[in-house]
Amino acid sequence: MSQKSLAGTPHYEILDGLRGIAAIMVVVFHCYEILIPDFNESPVAHGYLAVDFFFCLSGFVIAYAYDSRIHRIGKKRFFINRLIRLHPLVVLGTIVGLLGLLLDPLASTSAVEEFGWGKIAVATICSVLMIPYPYLGRYGNVFPLNAPAWSLGLEYVINIFYALVLVHINKKLLTVLLAIAAVSLVWVTWQAGNVCVGWSGENYWEGYARVSCCFLAGVAVYRFGWVIPNKLHFIIYAALLMGVFFFPHRDNDILAEMLFVILLFPLIIAFGAGTVATGWVSKLCAFLGDISYPLYMLHYWMIWILGNYAATNPGQQSLYIYSGVILVASVVLAWAALKFIDEPVRKWLTINFKSRSESQ
Repeated sequence: MSQKSLAGTPHYEILDGLRGIAAIMVVVFHCYEILIPDFNESPVAHGYLAVDFFFCLSGFVIAYAYDSRIHRIGKKRFFINRLIRLHPLVVLGTIVGLLGLLLDPLASTSAVEEFGWGKIAVATICSVLMIPYPYLGRYGNVFPLNAPAWSLGLEYVINIFYALVLVHINKKLLTVLLAIAAVSLVWVTWQAGNVCVGWSGENYWEGYARVSCCFLAGVAVYRFGWVIPNKLHFIIYAALLMGVFFFPHRDNDILAEMLFVILLFPLIIAFGAGTVATGWVSKLCAFLGDISYPLYMLHYWMIWILGNYAATNPGQQSLYIYSGVILVASVVLAWAALKFIDEPVRKWLTINFKSRSESQ
C-alpha cells in the first residue's frame, strides 16, 4: 500500500478500533485507581499510557488529513474543523462533570459547602474554555470537573503548533524536533519516576514533553511513509496494545515506558495503518472508534462516585461490581451521547459554518 493509495483511504479501521480499546482501558485504569491504588499491585497500572497512544495516533491522523490540504483550506478553517470535532464533548463533559459534582449521592459533604459557588463557577468556565484550573482541590486536577480533559487541553495546543509550525517544516527539521522532544520526555520521566504527568497542577507543564514527543512521532510515521502493508489480524494488535497496559509496573520502570511510548506505539500505528479490516472486524473497529472519544470524555464523574463509595468500606467485591457497572454504563452513555448529541451538534455546526463562509 503506497502513500499515494493511502491518501485515498477515508479511514484506517484498525486504528479506529485500537483507539476504542485504549479508551476502554482508560476507564478500567481509572476504576483500578480506586480498587488498587498502588501501581505496583494494580494489574492495569500502565493504563495511563493510553493517552500517549492517543497523542501519537492524533499526530498521524492530523498529518494524514491536513498535510496536503491545510494550505488550500487555510488555518482558520483548520481551527474551526478541530473545534467542531472536539469541543462539543468538552462542553458536554463539563456539564456532566458539574452535575456529578453537585448531585453526588455519596459525597460526605455537599460540593457547595466544600468549595463554594465561586470556585465551582470559575472551574466550570475554565473547563468550557479549556483553561487549566487546578485550584478546586480534587487531587489538583487541572480540570477538576472532568479530569481527562487535561489531555484535550494539550491536544488543542499541539494542534495550534501543527498549523503554525509543523505543517511548514521539512523532514529533516521534523526529525530534529522529534529528537529534542524525545530527550525532553526521557528527562521528564526520569524526574517524575514515570510518564504519568500533565494531569495535575504540580506536573502540568511536564505534559507538554509528553504530547510533543508522541504527536511528533505520529506525524513522522505519516510523513516518512512508514506505513507497513500486512495482513495481521485486529486481535493481534489489540492484544499487543493491551499487553502494554497490563505490563507489570515497577518503581522507576522508565526504560520500559520509553520503549512503549517512543518505539512501540509508532510501530503499532505504522502496521495498523497498513492493515485492511473487513467483515465483522471492520464493523467492530468502526463502533470502537466511534465511542472512543465520548467514552474518554464522559466517564470520569462516575469515578468520583466510586471513590466516595469506597470510602464507606463496602468491601472489595461490591467495589468490583460497581466498577463493572461503570464500565458498561460508560459505553452506553458514550454511544448515546455520540448519536443524540455529538453527531447532531457537529453536523449543525459544520453546515452553519459552511453556509456562513459561502455567504461571505
